[in-house]
Amino acid sequence: MIYSIPNAKYYKIVTTGCQMNVADSERIMGVLEGELGLTSLDADSNDDTSGMDASLIATLGKKKNKSMKHEESRVSKKASSNKNSATPDILLLNTCTIRDHAEQKVYDALGPYAAMKRSGHPLAIVVAGCVAQQEGEALLRRFPEIDLVLGPQYIPWLSDLLVEVGKGSQLCMTESMLWSETGGSDGRGWNSSREKDADWMVPIKRGHTVRAWVNVIHGCNEHCTYCVVPSVRGVEQSRSMEAILQECLQLASSGYKEVTLLGQNIDAYGRDMNPRRTFADLLHYLNDNLPPNTISRIRYVTSHPRYFSERVIEAVSDLDKVCECFHMPFQAGDDAVLRDMRRGYTYESYMNIIRKIRAKAPDASICGDVIVGFPGETEEAFQRTLDLMEEVKFDNLNTFAYSPRPNTEAADWANQIPTDVKSDRLQRVQALAAKHALERSQRYVGTAVEVLVEDRNPKNGNEVMGRTRQGRQVFFEGDIKELKGQLVMVEVLEGRTWSLVGKLLSSPIKV
Repeated sequence: MIYSIPNAKYYKIVTTGCQMNVADSERIMGVLEGELGLTSLDADSNDDTSGMDASLIATLGKKKNKSMKHEESRVSKKASSNKNSATPDILLLNTCTIRDHAEQKVYDALGPYAAMKRSGHPLAIVVAGCVAQQEGEALLRRFPEIDLVLGPQYIPWLSDLLVEVGKGSQLCMTESMLWSETGGSDGRGWNSSREKDADWMVPIKRGHTVRAWVNVIHGCNEHCTYCVVPSVRGVEQSRSMEAILQECLQLASSGYKEVTLLGQNIDAYGRDMNPRRTFADLLHYLNDNLPPNTISRIRYVTSHPRYFSERVIEAVSDLDKVCECFHMPFQAGDDAVLRDMRRGYTYESYMNIIRKIRAKAPDASICGDVIVGFPGETEEAFQRTLDLMEEVKFDNLNTFAYSPRPNTEAADWANQIPTDVKSDRLQRVQALAAKHALERSQRYVGTAVEVLVEDRNPKNGNEVMGRTRQGRQVFFEGDIKELKGQLVMVEVLEGRTWSLVGKLLSSPIKV
């Protein structure tokens, strides 16, 4: 019970940002429901075919990642149909700071709720995520109505902190924390009252019933000159392989078929351990220890070309559960720009990785990230980015125009690129990325692909959707109640830019 709100029943959570934020929100929701007994205003228990809680996805004006479009389309309809007219007793904003003006978007979202609280409504306001970690006490000065500013590392102790809020405390929990699998300390003597793994022993309300996120490494030790992640996510801290396996075994026992391993720099996994481990070690360990007929697919994000290992290529090629999909951000094609970004590789060294992938796993998909308009990027330098794209032909490419972020070196450089130039370059890379994506989709036409069925097609109730091992969405006619969570073979009839259309060929595959 939150003492300042003795009859607290409902919460609302608004999530923006990457897969890591979505995974964090699942843990937050697990704490609010599993430990405090609250109910999400956006939940809809009557829809047994959806598998994604509507409260997990919102935008606050953020540009959508293509990989999230399907889920956002579906859950937005679900949220809008919610007949519950109650107002939340707890509002939690789980924020992202990657985009420009992220802080202002949070302030805009807070405004109506702060006014509600000033008018006397008993409401606890929590700001979590990367903006919370970045702004800290400045959020409290701007909006004294906020009760708790919560850095990502403090999620396991959210219920304890809300109890303190209920006693009248206003808290800013953003100090660096070195956690272990039996608790953590923020360096000021504040500890959890319970021993718990910082991930898997926290109650988790999963956003889907077929696939799940699993954190394997927190933080990032890189200091790319454009990136705010090290300052908001902290230093690299790997989870033990045993704890990761335990979480995956729990998911397997609950019927999950796919896990995606998460890390800002997943190739750094294990280098903070003693004895040292590697990410390839983790892939082998999970593949060997997950029971048959349970989890059949393992994915992961995100790799760093500077640390990428040939052993990972071999694992993807050789291990039956590890999907043939590589997410390899390149960010720019020009060596001088890459040096200014402090990325630690060149055009040629990146392409050497791609060639090794193509040689060892020729059917694998390759996805990436790119930033255009980085300070000092000339038209000639930008052309090298287009050259690299033409040479690789990415299956999917996340595209960004550079925006200066607080506490990053490049934000203070004088050679910023005009907005109209960045906009033009962004449109050009997006057009080329779409062209390549269509080419990569069309290679499947006329072939049979293995698809894990995830959901009903939100635009056609007679169709279901799933993904190939390479991560391509596939739509085909089928009964979601019969097929959800099943592996099936589908003949591809049409290749679209970001998806495939096919027809069901077989009954579910036995795995």
